[in-house]
Amino acid sequence: MESVSDEHNGESNNRLSRSLGNDGSCNDRVAIFGSGGQLGAELVTDFTRRGYAVSGFTRGQVDITDAAQVEECLARVDPAVVINAAAYNQVDVAEKEPQPAYLINGLAVRNLALACRQMDARLVHFSTDYVFDGMAGHAYVETDVPRPLGAYAVSKLAGELYARAYLDNALVIRTSGVYGPAGLETARGNFVEIMLRLAAKGDPIRVVEDHVASPTYAPALASRSADLVERGAQGLFHIGGGAPISWFDWAVKIFAAAGVNPPLKPTNEREFRTAARRPKYSALSNAKMESLGIAPMPSLDAAIGLYLLARSRKTGAVRS
Repeated sequence: MESVSDEHNGESNNRLSRSLGNDGSCNDRVAIFGSGGQLGAELVTDFTRRGYAVSGFTRGQVDITDAAQVEECLARVDPAVVINAAAYNQVDVAEKEPQPAYLINGLAVRNLALACRQMDARLVHFSTDYVFDGMAGHAYVETDVPRPLGAYAVSKLAGELYARAYLDNALVIRTSGVYGPAGLETARGNFVEIMLRLAAKGDPIRVVEDHVASPTYAPALASRSADLVERGAQGLFHIGGGAPISWFDWAVKIFAAAGVNPPLKPTNEREFRTAARRPKYSALSNAKMESLGIAPMPSLDAAIGLYLLARSRKTGAVRS
């Protein structure tokens, strides 16, 4: 397995988020919403490792669609940085019931942005490759014009617009196909877990070969996001897995790394119809992020290996 070095050994010399509060004191507090999810859990871990005072909030603890709850929570914590990793991601359900998606992915971001503006905190918000229609024919860059194809995608674009409309220094990070070890403990899991569960059943597996994305390893996404925060980055940034790949080819890599050989067959968009339209090619370019001197994302093969290693530690399984 390809090795991935940890570029965060030692103290960072550029903790721009540790700003002076209104009373002249140093504020190293970070509030993370969606801390129980795959990305949120890794953000809590990474910022804690860097020495920040982290407060994580799950949906059960704070309902970010309730402006009063958001204001009360942030007034109590008084963070320098507010990170929103909470999201509604039931893409197909949103086509029939768009309101929950818009409340969580759109209006809740407005609540966070308004609260951040009132207390002079920085907002970091995560969005998605689904804001694009997938017709560009190249890995999307930050200057490409969004064209969402469905209710979920529209709600995520709305969140971006709210964050940037209410705040001059908001950092919006688009990502793609996130998977992390915390997916073992979440209800919806992730693509890797779905594939491994299907493989264990032994039934034929069909995966689309004509949709391409940038599968993104959550711990690597969290660390690069923290790097952007520490550099004082603002505006739009893309952090994808680093290499475009079809969902079918990703499944092939997952099974090879896991040492299993289930009956896997390719399918396509015409055969595998879903309620929501999805972008056919939504890979993301990380060039803007890398231009700031931030390390490239690990290769997909390396990331899958790291995921399976972390998974084995969580489950207590021993891989040969």
